[in-house]
Amino acid sequence: MNVSGKTKIAGIFGDPIEHTLSPAMHNSAFNSLGLDACYVPFRVAPDDLPSAVQAIRSLNMLGVNTTVPHKENVIPLLDKVNEEASFIGAVNTITNSGGILTGYNTDGRGFMSSLSEEKISVEGKNILIVGTGGASRAISYYLSEKASSLSLFDIDSQKAEKLVSDLSQIRSNVSLRESIQGGEKPDILINATPLGLKTEDPLPISPDMIDSEMVICDLIYKKTPLLKEAENRGAQSIDGSGMLLWQGVLAFELWTGMKPPVDLMRDILLSNIK
Repeated sequence: MNVSGKTKIAGIFGDPIEHTLSPAMHNSAFNSLGLDACYVPFRVAPDDLPSAVQAIRSLNMLGVNTTVPHKENVIPLLDKVNEEASFIGAVNTITNSGGILTGYNTDGRGFMSSLSEEKISVEGKNILIVGTGGASRAISYYLSEKASSLSLFDIDSQKAEKLVSDLSQIRSNVSLRESIQGGEKPDILINATPLGLKTEDPLPISPDMIDSEMVICDLIYKKTPLLKEAENRGAQSIDGSGMLLWQGVLAFELWTGMKPPVDLMRDILLSNIK
């Protein structure tokens, strides 16, 4: 990579940011396509977010990704926010077009692409999502469009009720699950909580909920104890690395108008996941 005065800059704003896998993924794609561009991680403290967003304009950047804790707080700092990101209430990708900053959320579409890649259909399925944070909001927007039913559970019942209420304004198949124990088993179960990031974490559900006919998804991008339990019980399992890949692919397309080398990005991503 030869950086010059013509090199375009993209990046990611977060705090912390040291763990991000996005630079390796995007820089490999820029290099492969011969684009004079570079992707840089920026640690941006919450109080510095307004000046960092202004820098996207001042430095004529291609755009940035945003991650924790900025996905929600960045919205009022932008010129435009597309419909899905407005509904989700979070932006993970910002484009810069002549100083006009537009916010998008590619997480939900990225997740759906990861399911398609694994030949997992959600059409007519009964789906349960455990956890109703930002990632859950992103994927539920799309899942509820095709599923027969979508139920949501969170130990923070008020947060779960809010998401159910928001989705019910545009969908008729969404409900609140008041207890994770008992009840009808879903066709697809998705963990959208942080449980599984640490090896000592408890499972987000009882193992007895899992059977061999189910699909178990975890948005954490490694093989978590939940996914290991799913495999032991003969269920199909999928981790969050595909979602991470495809949200990046979609962001790349928004910045460049070009299709990136998906297989290369996947190889780089998987080689950096520990």
